[in-house]
Amino acid sequence: MASAAAPTAQTGDFARARRAMIDSQLRTSGINEPYLLDAIARVPREDFVPASARAVAYNDRQIPLGGGRVMTAPLSQARLLLEAKPAQTDKVLLIGGGSGYLAAILAPLVASLDVVESDDALAAMASVKAGDWHSGDLAAGWKKGAPFDLIIIDGAAEQIPAAIAKQMAEDGRMVTGTVTRGVTRIAVGRRVDKSVVLDDVADISMPVLADFAAPKGWSF
Repeated sequence: MASAAAPTAQTGDFARARRAMIDSQLRTSGINEPYLLDAIARVPREDFVPASARAVAYNDRQIPLGGGRVMTAPLSQARLLLEAKPAQTDKVLLIGGGSGYLAAILAPLVASLDVVESDDALAAMASVKAGDWHSGDLAAGWKKGAPFDLIIIDGAAEQIPAAIAKQMAEDGRMVTGTVTRGVTRIAVGRRVDKSVVLDDVADISMPVLADFAAPKGWSF
């Protein structure tokens, strides 16, 4: 995408839409942590969506990004970060970088950020990328950077591969979307031995990631 434009009436409209999103979607849903709202307020979401979707960038909806990928709705992404509780000492892996929006919010809040994205076209959408970006299979995570204190998956997974669980530090955390019989949720977890144990937090709209599809006959 092009670099940020000079201030115009339109950029003013986006700023008002960003504030309205925070006040009417996030705060009313229990997301009130100042550090998180400040981080979200600094990132122009309209710069991370296709040009045709800029006018609805702040609506409470998922946005198609092309190639079968979908941008998670603002409230769902904010809830991921709320449950993640990112800290300035955290070494973080974000799986499913999309167009870079969540990475741009997250990067200033943590010590380091690695981002995995399987679609090179999506990874190229943002003019300035936050974090260290890697192209590869989402379900493989990023073994070279492990172990991670925190792993965030921006989307709903039917299963978490053992390869990703092994990339968590011994006391590492995970926040991800899950999907069971078509119902998507946010879940948080910790590494236990060589796997991750997840606890559902809340039903919430999340795009389902085909990369994490379970074998036929398997259930979460």
